[in-house]
Amino acid sequence: MSEDRPDPATEAFVAHRNLLFTVAYEMLGSAADAEDVLQETWLRWAGVDLAIVQDQRAYLVRITTRQALTRLRTLGRRKESYVGQWLPEPLLTAPDVAEDVELAESVSMAMLLVLETLTPTERAVFVLREVFDLDYDEIAEAVDKTPAAVRQIAHRARTHVAARRPRGVVSQAETRGVLDAFQRAVETGDLQSLLDLLAPDVVAMGDGGGVKQALPQPVVGADKVARVLSAGWSRFAAEASFEPTQVNGYPALILRLDGELDTVMALRIDDGLITGLYSVRNPAKLSRMDQETTLSR
Repeated sequence: MSEDRPDPATEAFVAHRNLLFTVAYEMLGSAADAEDVLQETWLRWAGVDLAIVQDQRAYLVRITTRQALTRLRTLGRRKESYVGQWLPEPLLTAPDVAEDVELAESVSMAMLLVLETLTPTERAVFVLREVFDLDYDEIAEAVDKTPAAVRQIAHRARTHVAARRPRGVVSQAETRGVLDAFQRAVETGDLQSLLDLLAPDVVAMGDGGGVKQALPQPVVGADKVARVLSAGWSRFAAEASFEPTQVNGYPALILRLDGELDTVMALRIDDGLITGLYSVRNPAKLSRMDQETTLSR
């Protein structure tokens, strides 16, 4: 073996690392926890006899899934004591994520919140089947179920997600257009233009993690959400600025106060109107916003 070339186990892990991170992140909604899962995956992978591994990708995905399931159950208990609302950790994503429409939709803030409503096993099965197109036998090994049971779980999860996911894939151009109009309306204090962009049943959520002030409960309804946004902007207008960016595969906004990153805002759009507004302020969840994260399927 060349001194410059890594050993086969390391080579295989590095080759699939972006895929494994994406699997873990979609299951957990947390980049920090996904990185921990990858470390655990590596420790187990390093001890495997590669001679008995027929499909390294499938084997690595299986290890990652099992570790993510364990972490997901722990994360669920942690969320019970979380201060305020919990939102997924936003990622600054590379342009190629947006080019993969299915991948972008699967990691969008809106979809990750839908996945939060599934049980851990349902979430694992849905992600592995619908996003990564693994066959039922592979998924069965990853979640310790029979293929027949996995088929039933997949059907149940699909039905559950279909009833809650955004009503059709929204294009990057449409998202950018709505986002630009939203930014103008907030910055100019044009309440009517803001109301025209918000669906009647729009929901605004904020995650400060008990560290930064944020909405303690979801705010529902166009009038209430518009007034909360207007009041917030008027309070910080002198020191605040919006910056368009790409978060979790879709256009989003960064809010800076005195030039410092303060909030990441992502939208859910249905039929041309904003139905979800997600604002993450918890500093611990903004650490991945200083460099692009590569996701892959």
